[in-house]
Amino acid sequence: MDVTGLLKNIGQILEFVLALGILIFLHELGHFIFARLFKIEVLEFGFGLPPRMVKLFTWKGTEVTLNWIPFGAFVRPKGENDPSIPDGMAAANPWKRFFILLGGPLMNFVTAIAIFSLMYILTGAPETQKVQIIEVNSGSPAEMAGMMPGDLVLSVEGRSIDSMQALSEAIRAHLGEEVSIVVSREGQILTLKATPRQNPPEGQGPLGIVMGNPIRTISVPEALPYALRDTASQARTLISLPVLILRGEVSGEQTRLIGPVGMERVYREVRQMDVQSQQENPNNVPIRTLILLASISIGLGVANLFPIPALDGGRILFLLPEIFFKKRIPPEQENLVNLIGFTALILLMIFITTQDIVNPIQLP
Repeated sequence: MDVTGLLKNIGQILEFVLALGILIFLHELGHFIFARLFKIEVLEFGFGLPPRMVKLFTWKGTEVTLNWIPFGAFVRPKGENDPSIPDGMAAANPWKRFFILLGGPLMNFVTAIAIFSLMYILTGAPETQKVQIIEVNSGSPAEMAGMMPGDLVLSVEGRSIDSMQALSEAIRAHLGEEVSIVVSREGQILTLKATPRQNPPEGQGPLGIVMGNPIRTISVPEALPYALRDTASQARTLISLPVLILRGEVSGEQTRLIGPVGMERVYREVRQMDVQSQQENPNNVPIRTLILLASISIGLGVANLFPIPALDGGRILFLLPEIFFKKRIPPEQENLVNLIGFTALILLMIFITTQDIVNPIQLP
C-alpha cells in the first residue's frame, strides 16, 4: 500500500470538505447578516449539521454551536415558520423575509466575486486590445520571418491590430501573398515579411503562430469588473441551462448533476493539475482551484434560487402572493410543501451521490 499516496488523498478530501464547508458557511452567514440587519433574532448559528455536539458560546442572544455532521452550517431565526411568534421571521414584513432568504445566495455571489478578484490580482488581467505571439510553430512562415514569442503585433499591411480577430482577418485576407507585419519586441519596433500559407498543416494557422493577449498587473478596483463579468457570465449560463436542455442544444451528459462526492473527485483532479504546475514553477497561481471554488459558490447561489420547495427560491416563491396581492399562503400549507420538497431533495441527493460513485464524472 502506498502510504504517502493514501495520506495525500485523505489530505485532499479533508481540504475539499473544509473548502465546501466554508462556502456553505458563508451562505448561511448571508442569511444571518440580513436577519440581524432587520432586527430578527437568530436563536442558533450552527457549524456542521445536527445533532448538536456542543454549544461553543452565546453572542448577542445567538447560540453558536458545533454539530456532529461536519458539513456546512445553518441558522435558526426566531419564529422561522410560525407567524404567531412576535418579532419572529415568519411574522416579519414580507420584504424583510425576502431579503433574509436572498441573503444566502447573495453571499455566494459575493464570495465568487472575491475569489475571481483574488485570482486576477495574483495573475493579472489580459489586455484584450493587444495581440501577443505566444508560440511560433517550427518551419512556419512566422519562424522564417523572424517572429518570436513575446512579440506584440501592431499592424499587418498598414492595418492596425487591436484584437486577435483583427489579426486573423488581416492574415486570411492575404493568403499566399507576402505581407508586412509590424511588431514590438522589448520596446523596439520591427517590420517583418511573411507569406501566410493557403494550406497550413493540420493544427496550425496560415502564419504558424499561437496568439494571445499580454497580461498586465492590476489593482483591486481594476479586478472587480473582471470578477463581476465572470460571476455574471457563469450565473447566466447556469440559469439558462434548463432552457438549453429543453431545446436540445445541450446534452444531458454535459449537464449532469454532481453531488459532494463528484465535486470532491473533480477538486482532487484540479488540485493535482495545480500542484504539478507549481512544481514546474513555484510562482504559478493555483488558478484552476480558484476557478472551481468560485464556480461551486456560484452554483450554490443559483441552485438555491431555483423555485424548488425547501430551497431559498421555493420559499421566495411562497412570498410573491403576499408581496404583490397582500394574500398570504397559510403557513401550514407552506411548511407541508417545504417538508415534501426537503424529502425529495434528500432522495435526489442520494441518487446523485450513487451516480457519482457508480459512474464517476471525467474531466475533459
